[in-house]
Amino acid sequence: MHRILVLDNIAQEGLDILEASPNVEYEVRTGLSGEDLRTALNEFDGAILRSGVKITPESLEGNTRMRALVRAGVGTDNIDKPAATRRGIVVMNTPAGNTVSTAEHAFALLLALSRNIPAANQSLVEGRWDRKKYMGTQVAGKTLGIVGMGRIGREVAARAIAFDMKVIAFDPFLTDEQASAIGVKRVATVDDMLPQIDYLTVHTPLTPETKGLISHAQLDKV
Repeated sequence: MHRILVLDNIAQEGLDILEASPNVEYEVRTGLSGEDLRTALNEFDGAILRSGVKITPESLEGNTRMRALVRAGVGTDNIDKPAATRRGIVVMNTPAGNTVSTAEHAFALLLALSRNIPAANQSLVEGRWDRKKYMGTQVAGKTLGIVGMGRIGREVAARAIAFDMKVIAFDPFLTDEQASAIGVKRVATVDDMLPQIDYLTVHTPLTPETKGLISHAQLDKV
């Protein structure tokens, strides 16, 4: 029997899958940290977590049982992967789990920015009707720059194209053929993109290579 520790609240549908799995038993323990977390991890074969728990080298100290740490989401920044690897623990994520939701949210923010929706809503709440002041601008015909053309970046691009926007993309792994198939224009560097765009959205993992990728100096070029 494999024992699974659920460290954060997850959807009931996820728990139902564990419940229906043969040779699996699970236990939900949320809010663990420090010594309590280290002790709990030693009692299970695998653990499922979201962003509420941080797995450090200290969390895994002396652990000889744990075989897998699964992030119910995309980012694994809250898991010390080198420490897990040293102990033979596999770190996994669920990259497609919230792809569409994230893309929709990004595009909703773009539309809200274009149409001044937050400010207009606040004005209306305060009893004013400043329609002309908050008219905003349409996105059709505008150019969206996307940094990172993975799952989320491509979903954002699809929505932008549906709104009749032009899309320019930067991703070191994106080929001209792939860009053409998606319907976007590929550029070689972020700096090549900036003078050509009206909006910018970034969809990359936080790594030493991507940290600080967009600076104040670069935003001045938009």
